Amino acid sequence: GGHWYVAIQTEKEVPDPVHPSTTAVGGDRGVANLLTLSDGTMFLPVTAYRDLQKKLAREQRKLAHKVKFSANWKKQKAKITRLHQHIAEIRKTVLHQISTAISKNHAVVVLEDLKVRNMAASATGTVESPGRNVRQKSGLNKSILDQGWGMLKQMLGYKLQWTGGLLLLVDPAYTSQICPVCGVVDAGNRKTQAEFHCLHCGHEAHADVNAAQNILARGLLGWQSTAGHAGVACFAA
Repeated sequence: GGHWYVAIQTEKEVPDPVHPSTTAVGGDRGVANLLTLSDGTMFLPVTAYRDLQKKLAREQRKLAHKVKFSANWKKQKAKITRLHQHIAEIRKTVLHQISTAISKNHAVVVLEDLKVRNMAASATGTVESPGRNVRQKSGLNKSILDQGWGMLKQMLGYKLQWTGGLLLLVDPAYTSQICPVCGVVDAGNRKTQAEFHCLHCGHEAHADVNAAQNILARGLLGWQSTAGHAGVACFAA
């Protein structure tokens, strides 16, 4: 991409950091919002690829019309590489800003242990067993990959470690369908992408905020069961 990078590794002893905050927060990653926290905070989705997709396709069409490995082909190839790099840098900048803000303000962050590679797998299927809703699934895959969910998790992990915080990962099963008031799990509770309405007790909430609260509760419960009686009580949800 026209850039050189240098990595320098150093080693030093530092005291164990103590996080200045005493709060814990759950986070629900999505495509409508990149991340929704259990306290109601929402971070807008990353749209770097979507915003530059048409330009990228146009440059790739130009490449297809050039003689392979010619001087002009190499120039166009380098131009596409720089555009890909620009998209990645935009995504990384947004994720750094979000992860820094969260790691500074919360001592414990709980996320779902998502298998992003499986979630973004192709839906084309095979000749014998073709996939369904392939075009819609392809669009969803692009949106998922554009968000950089795995990179966000990685950044939160090491930044919380730097500040003395902790990142917890929980099983994602049914977190969007559980009612935090009555505890009933029902697929019908999540009426739309943004609306949660419990069919049993009538509790209503923003669907992503509700999921984030369930994620937080599951993370703290699991941490308490493994860490013993000490630890969780000092964090305020």
